[in-house]
Amino acid sequence: MIVSNPGDLPLERWRAGVETRMLVSAQNGAAQLCLFEQWVVPGAGAPTHRHRVEEILTVCEGEAEVWIGDERIVVTAGQSVVVPAERRHGFRNIGSGTLHMRAILAAPIFESFPDDAVEPVRRWEAGSK
Repeated sequence: MIVSNPGDLPLERWRAGVETRMLVSAQNGAAQLCLFEQWVVPGAGAPTHRHRVEEILTVCEGEAEVWIGDERIVVTAGQSVVVPAERRHGFRNIGSGTLHMRAILAAPIFESFPDDAVEPVRRWEAGSK
């Protein structure tokens, strides 16, 4: 049995204005999921990207504008959005305070295909730091 203690896990600067803490991934024994949290300053977020797998985005605190394809919605604390596999999506903090998000990917590593990148972004693979 593997226990993940968030207080023992580091925060990673994801991009300007976004800090991430990976809670569960291949790095600590997961085989089919990864779970991470992000803290996002006003105006920042995740640019348009896609994943090969389904993702669930949950707003823990604050409010976010989330888009999937051409559809945009406002998601507030306690609400979740299911992002289908291979769908272009992103989000940004539209509130005045810090946005706290939790995300679950149906894969043990984080792999993303940003619109503006040539190569996929991969993080938290087994054996990586």
